[in-house]
Amino acid sequence: MVLKLYAVSDGPPSLSVRQTLTQLEIPFELINVDFGKGEHMTAEYALMNPQKEIPVLDDDGFYLSESNAIMQYICDKYKPGSPLYPQDPQSRAIVNHRLCFNLASYYANISAYTMAPIFFDYERTPLGLKKVHIALDVFETYLNRFGKKYAAADHLTIADFPLINSTMTLEAIGFDFSKYAKIHKWYNDFKRDYPELWRISEGAMKEIMEFAANPPDLTHMDHPIHPIRKINK
Repeated sequence: MVLKLYAVSDGPPSLSVRQTLTQLEIPFELINVDFGKGEHMTAEYALMNPQKEIPVLDDDGFYLSESNAIMQYICDKYKPGSPLYPQDPQSRAIVNHRLCFNLASYYANISAYTMAPIFFDYERTPLGLKKVHIALDVFETYLNRFGKKYAAADHLTIADFPLINSTMTLEAIGFDFSKYAKIHKWYNDFKRDYPELWRISEGAMKEIMEFAANPPDLTHMDHPIHPIRKINK
């Protein structure tokens, strides 16, 4: 049975899983979850993921959420020898570290500034901007100290995908991060070296840019965490 990926077209976690599957040449069925309609908030969706978050992988009835776990699972089950997720303990530890860093710090702080104000009732604040620069500064330090071409090795790994897609949201809102020279080079090297994978990110970036110019009306959504922006009609 072919893998099924429940995903959104503009969400960095969904993009990262798609890039993993694409790079490993693993066939899958992409099932679009309509975020605007709240399809991820339904009782049916909660049977796959009680967190009601996106994406979710369906491997013949085995449901797995959390994009990092999905990428790791795909590599371990379907391409265990792939350099995308190296098996050497120290090499894998660096990949796992970068995945955790992105989830807990880099994406968390960047998306709160780039994505959240587009879709929900949040403002971009000086504190939010400070957190973005802290995240960028730390990642720049990792790249400098590690001295490798990519985020976790001299070759592409699954750690690069979420970090690329977090950074892509900065480009989507016109945020200039060129002073972070290592990040800027790594990001543009990825675009150049992996055009097929970048097209996945680029398509999402264009959607985000459109949403930024025309924020979606989500007043019908009863979100349990995020405040919904009131729209004057």
